[in-house]
Amino acid sequence: MLAHNKSKQLFDRAQNVLVGGVNSPVRAFRGVGGDPLFIERAQGPHVFDADGNQYIDYVQTWGPAILGHAHPDVVAAIVEQAGRGTSFGAPCTLEIELAELVSQAVPSVEKVRFVSSGTEATMSALRLARGVTGRDGIVKCEGCYHGHADSLLVKAGSGVSTLGLPDSPGVPADLAKHTYNVPYNDADALEKLLADAQGKIACVILEPVAGNMGCVPPTNNYLRKVRELCTAHDVMLIFDEVMTGFRVALGGAQAHFGVKPDITCFGKVIGGGLPVGAFGASANVMSQLAPEGPIYQAGTLSGNPLAMAAGLATLKPLFDNGVYEQLSAHATQLWRGIVERAQDVGFDAVGTSVGSMFSVFFADAVPHNFQDVKASNAERFKKFFWGMLEHGVYLAPSAFESGFMSLAHGEQEIAKTLAAAEKTFAAMKSA
Repeated sequence: MLAHNKSKQLFDRAQNVLVGGVNSPVRAFRGVGGDPLFIERAQGPHVFDADGNQYIDYVQTWGPAILGHAHPDVVAAIVEQAGRGTSFGAPCTLEIELAELVSQAVPSVEKVRFVSSGTEATMSALRLARGVTGRDGIVKCEGCYHGHADSLLVKAGSGVSTLGLPDSPGVPADLAKHTYNVPYNDADALEKLLADAQGKIACVILEPVAGNMGCVPPTNNYLRKVRELCTAHDVMLIFDEVMTGFRVALGGAQAHFGVKPDITCFGKVIGGGLPVGAFGASANVMSQLAPEGPIYQAGTLSGNPLAMAAGLATLKPLFDNGVYEQLSAHATQLWRGIVERAQDVGFDAVGTSVGSMFSVFFADAVPHNFQDVKASNAERFKKFFWGMLEHGVYLAPSAFESGFMSLAHGEQEIAKTLAAAEKTFAAMKSA
């Protein structure tokens, strides 16, 4: 058995000064039981906990470490910039360079506004859509998580579901009434809602690949149908690509599926692991933001030079040919191998992947929405999680989260992961 004594001691200490002992709820391991690991360092495809245990990591800091942890070029860029200053509160060249890369890669984006988190990006995108349309209503999909802004904490997925929480207290009813929910992958439900709420809806916001209920891909031309419905009803379409941006393809999910939104939100990868977010759109839409237009948005740390430097060092290698083919092939190889080993011992299991995002669900059919995901065998996932951890594989501590492949994961890591899965399932079967 791997020892976790130091992690346990740190967690006990943390609970005296941090809410729940953590700074983000999913980290508390409530979704799998037991106490969280405290990570001391990370390198390439691995993380190392306070007790010195090494794990193959498929959380990858929830997505940003697409090159692997502590990539030498990213570290060097951060160190060099830190020597020049960590924050200016003024324009810098790095902002322009990173914005140029984003607009070069993403089909729908001509101009960008950097912020400091994915939550700030989606919150600002909603304000922009409401300001442009003059309407208040927003539509989101059940189980899709777009950050913890008040308007978006209605039937959210991910951490809210992991903890079994209802819609969050603290969200005013007068504000929540402007948020409408439809099932993911259900274009008919969206069509009916837009018809019934004609003239009230400013925007539809969705994850083009749901990543906060596991990795749930769009089906049956769903994204194209959503685009057509938004156009027909004069409603703005926001793609929350905080997770999928530069993860599923160079140009994000919109490039992968060939569907352009009106506004796109970014985070994770574009900061190389540092706190960052962004939203972008056509020059005409973005001109409505201050200082060009009347819609106000601001932030002292927006365009922070450390985050910009890390983002540039992370994005540039992603323009190389073959990068996304490698990531996609490895993600598919991994989940298929895990599913085969589960089925070999008689467990229902299915898998999904888009680009470098992947999931394994303990279910008899691939889920298409949040209700399907909730019907999967969460208790079996908990046993699988702890078994894999014991064999040196670190997965997201929740059945409602996606896994991530990095360029640092090679055939050796995949082989070790599949060997761990085989041992874990054998132990689960005999228990």
